[in-house]
Amino acid sequence: MPKFSDWLNDINYTVVHGNPDKVEVSEVVFDSRKAAPETVFVCMKGANVDSHSFLPEVIRQGASAIVVEEEPKKLPVSLEDLPDGVALIRVDSAREALAKLSAARFGYPAREMTVIAVTGTKGKTTTAHMIRSILETAGKRCGIIGTTGVEYCGRHFETKNTTPESYDLHSYFRKMRDAGCEYLVMEASSQGFKLHRTDGIQFDYGIFTNIEPDHIGPNEHKDFAEYKYYKSMIFRQSKVGLLNLDADYADELLQNAPCKMYTFALDRTADFMGSSIEHVHTDQFTGVEFQVRGRNRLRLDVKLDLPGRYNVYNAMAAISVCSLIGIDSYRILEAMRYVKVDGRVEIAFKNSRMTVIVDYAHNAMAMENLLSTLRAYHPKRLVVVFGCGGNRSKERRYGMGETAAKMADLSILTADNSRYEKTEDIINDIKSTLVPAGGKYVEVPDRREAIQYAMTHAEDGDMIAVIGKGHEDYNEVNGVRTHFLDREVIEETARQFGL
Repeated sequence: MPKFSDWLNDINYTVVHGNPDKVEVSEVVFDSRKAAPETVFVCMKGANVDSHSFLPEVIRQGASAIVVEEEPKKLPVSLEDLPDGVALIRVDSAREALAKLSAARFGYPAREMTVIAVTGTKGKTTTAHMIRSILETAGKRCGIIGTTGVEYCGRHFETKNTTPESYDLHSYFRKMRDAGCEYLVMEASSQGFKLHRTDGIQFDYGIFTNIEPDHIGPNEHKDFAEYKYYKSMIFRQSKVGLLNLDADYADELLQNAPCKMYTFALDRTADFMGSSIEHVHTDQFTGVEFQVRGRNRLRLDVKLDLPGRYNVYNAMAAISVCSLIGIDSYRILEAMRYVKVDGRVEIAFKNSRMTVIVDYAHNAMAMENLLSTLRAYHPKRLVVVFGCGGNRSKERRYGMGETAAKMADLSILTADNSRYEKTEDIINDIKSTLVPAGGKYVEVPDRREAIQYAMTHAEDGDMIAVIGKGHEDYNEVNGVRTHFLDREVIEETARQFGL
């Protein structure tokens, strides 16, 4: 059994009590109810709870080692009351310590795989799935962690956060590696960096897709500068960086990146360049065709079965990193032709009258990108079904209302995880910007009925975008989640009304 000191190699700490060299440990916990002999308990300060207050309970339950941030005189126990066999250390950041202890606890599994991380305001999920599709088409066993959960070797696990807590990350890493995964693709969120969930992980490749103001508000980021700073951290943890050179702040990010860098772009001269984009919409195919030219004489004519210019950017990121890895061009083309991502510009239903698309767009920027993408296919009408999440920044509502007025022919305003707010109040916030801008709209607060209304009132040539929830399979109201998946409701509506 390892000694506590064996797990502290990458951590700066001060010994406050006991001897880490003489304490045996087998597990890391940060929930006081799980404290027990041979465990390391990490005290953390959360938004609502400071687990330092649970130290007396943790000691009674027999924890062998304890990690604290507070000075000894501020702890709720005196050092004299600690059992002789308990080791207590103090660190500057308990979250950083948790991440590095978790890596040690599971034997540093990330070091045994090629790790590819993706960050950006939009496109993380699609890019990550494209990379995995290419790798698996090439015969590589690959795990993935992100907004849609954890997947590897036919197994799927739901996750609460895009980038899970550090302990959970390393637990999944170990399971993936033990199952034979050679590669790991993960979404790295700004909150994941801010909360030290990825500390101690060195990515083999770090991809930066783009950045726009988002996730700014209570319990997220205080301002855009902080948001950008944490996004940029991906290059500090990467051996090789890959940057969208067309993105805002690209020159600044490139100049300040401390790792070896490559770039991709559609508009600027870069290491990997896309061109000759054609939007194709037929009964069998709604997507894009484009060319890629890049390093090592890369020449590809790509057919991507996902619509939109921004999906070309996502594909460029995936193609570029897989080319750097050394994946065969034929495998890249094959994967691009058939890649699908749940809830990301997902065509859920199509007939001679309408095309119904499900997408996760839940802010103004993502919504504008999606609607401008669909406009490129020249629908007779562009109809958007959307709401906004409750107990979140109202700026999203105002921005989405304004965007809908500008870009949609008809908005159907409805519920989207209202949480502890009234759906009608959220809709009124959306209308406060939509109506003055001249947007045409219908209010249908029940989301199922809103989807039914959109499909049963469709006109020939309509594109209907049902947005905001994407892959999510629940609706949350007053703390209760009930099953709800947009795609399923769309399919049920088509059957029910014989569409």
